[in-house]
Amino acid sequence: MEDKKQTSFTFEIDNFSEKEAGRRSPQFLAGGCEWYIQVYSNGELVDDHLSMYLGVANPESLRLGWKRRASFSFLLLNQSGKELYRTKELCALFCDQLTTAWGRSKALPLKKLQEKGFLENKKLIVKVEVKVIEVVDEAEEVTRKKMLDVQGFKVLHSQAVLVSRLFEKHPDIAVNFKPKNQQVKTTYMIFLLHLIETLKKRPHSISETEIWIAGNELIVLTEAGFELDWLKTKLHNISFKRMLSYDNVSRVQEFENQVKNLKAEVSLERKTTTYDNCSRVQKLEKQVKNLTAELNIEKEKSATYATKVYALEKTVSDIIELSSTRSGTQSRSDLGDFKTSTIYVSGTHESRQ
Repeated sequence: MEDKKQTSFTFEIDNFSEKEAGRRSPQFLAGGCEWYIQVYSNGELVDDHLSMYLGVANPESLRLGWKRRASFSFLLLNQSGKELYRTKELCALFCDQLTTAWGRSKALPLKKLQEKGFLENKKLIVKVEVKVIEVVDEAEEVTRKKMLDVQGFKVLHSQAVLVSRLFEKHPDIAVNFKPKNQQVKTTYMIFLLHLIETLKKRPHSISETEIWIAGNELIVLTEAGFELDWLKTKLHNISFKRMLSYDNVSRVQEFENQVKNLKAEVSLERKTTTYDNCSRVQKLEKQVKNLTAELNIEKEKSATYATKVYALEKTVSDIIELSSTRSGTQSRSDLGDFKTSTIYVSGTHESRQ
């Protein structure tokens, strides 16, 4: 389930400077879920900052295996409704038996609150903008008696094979796993399997939101004691590949066509150019030189297409050899040393001569 509309809720705290304990807002509805805001005037983990959190209301009333994924940010307003401060947007996973509240322990230094406008008549106005990305209620239709024990984790019969293979491939994955409660262990394993399934997708088929969520899940699972360096590497590689612009594909194709056309022109000139008339060939060689420089730029932008670029470099080199057979040594020297300054990025090797 996805809430396509962003929901906002405003919480007004009177006599804010006199409130030392955390203040909890009334509940509000967003994406079919009930939420609340928790505000600590003197900080929760630190004494010199305002702390603000968004939490799932009444988690004990939700069905076993529930999950909420949401992106949200906090705003501080003056009594006229003007925005004075906004926290960076956070995308978080709220789930059964793990984390029911997320937020900012250092949302704003308390000294900043003393500035004009933040505490008019000792009133603090907090607004939260939240978008619920997904709501999952995994009622356990398969009861506990139908669950299997795999390496100390109670999992559904349908998950047993996947978990067994996971431990076969990564035998030390749960050596330092901390939680002992069986229900908690089961919930963690569900999220681990979900994360693995997400990272199996092709890089360009994974959305930015999925990558964001995967990063949060990885943090939670790692902090619980799972050894997941292999998944960290996989997530890093996926993120890197997505950073590579799709434009690089069309750019390389464009260069291929240009080189192909230049090669045809040089071949034609080779048949018609005399030793005393090399200007046309020299112009073509200059175009080849400029094209090579552009190829180097594109190659540095995207290691994904390094192999193609290397092939283009070889084609350019062939063109130079072809043209030099008719243009003589002078035009060859005009090209300078651009060929030896090319950067090769095939694999992990890079050289500058």
